[in-house]
Amino acid sequence: MPSQSALVRTLKAVAVLSSLVWMSACAPVSRVILLPQAGGGPSAVVVQTPQAEAVLDVPYGVANVARSGRVGTGTTTAEEVRAQYPLLLAIEPIPPDRFVLEFEPGTSELTQEAQARLEDVMERAGNRPGGEIVVTGHTDRQGSLESNDQLSLERALAVRALFIARGFPPERIEAVGRGEREPLVPTEDEVPEPRNRRAEILVR
Repeated sequence: MPSQSALVRTLKAVAVLSSLVWMSACAPVSRVILLPQAGGGPSAVVVQTPQAEAVLDVPYGVANVARSGRVGTGTTTAEEVRAQYPLLLAIEPIPPDRFVLEFEPGTSELTQEAQARLEDVMERAGNRPGGEIVVTGHTDRQGSLESNDQLSLERALAVRALFIARGFPPERIEAVGRGEREPLVPTEDEVPEPRNRRAEILVR
């Protein structure tokens, strides 16, 4: 299932998607182009008429819909898309900002280095008023799975509280904990790794 951002990017690539449901002898040909998702994640779209169906699941895949309802597929390039649809690409959403803040071992206290970067994170997040902020806490593999789940959530909540203290609306900020499940640097169990003791902040 494509993400919401992938779907938005996909729909932006549709020249006249709504015409797919208005096929007639006088209807114009429609063209659907699947744009790559920001960050390289997978995306897909189904192009369907009463007569045919095609799935686009590779970047710059193309579906050409004939007046008869038949669907032909092919590919294009980024250069061709930029040349043919400059106005469409100009309204593309701004990519999300991502930040990482590290923590002292076994606590929800930011390291001194992370505290020094905090002001810049707050300023850049504030430049996108109204956007959603997701804070995801993580731990290294020291301690039990259960205790790390709790610690990671405490870290996310601590960062969320910092945003709220700076005047960000609480309803904009979601805090989640992922424990030791998504290490930035894979290690064996009980190995301390400072880069895994972190909170990842997504501002979109």
